[in-house]
Amino acid sequence: MIIGPKTVTTFHYTLRDESGSEVESSRGSDPSAYLHGTNNIIAGLEKAMEGHEAGDVFSTTLEAEDAYGQPDPKRTQRVPAKHLVYKGKLKTGMVVQLNTSEGRVPVTVIKAGRHSADIDTNHPLAGQSLTFDVEIMDVREATEEEVAHGHAHGVGGHQH
Repeated sequence: MIIGPKTVTTFHYTLRDESGSEVESSRGSDPSAYLHGTNNIIAGLEKAMEGHEAGDVFSTTLEAEDAYGQPDPKRTQRVPAKHLVYKGKLKTGMVVQLNTSEGRVPVTVIKAGRHSADIDTNHPLAGQSLTFDVEIMDVREATEEEVAHGHAHGVGGHQH
């Protein structure tokens, strides 16, 4: 089966930044799963996946616009430190998780205070071209429930 609308794709990936350094990888854990055509993954990566099938191994480099976009200087704010998830002492430059009504999102600390922090809510990889090394593990037809919910279910996908 070929990746296209209403298919669920399970894949392993390694993400590298502009310098070629590994940022993250699914290797060593469960593969990721997504429902194609529902914006569950970066738009450029989803476009690169289309037309591939199980067993395909490929690399794709995405320009910033097709990955996390360009940084917006207006996306800074001061938040109470209690809304941030981190270990150790909060320091300038740290990438931490911000608890939001839609879940946790990564943010960068611009200035750490005793009770609050100034943060940059642009994705930490905004403004960078990124390379994904991808291995397609499985492609299957999405269930009616997955299509209705707008995401893949099961291992690597959404757990209800």
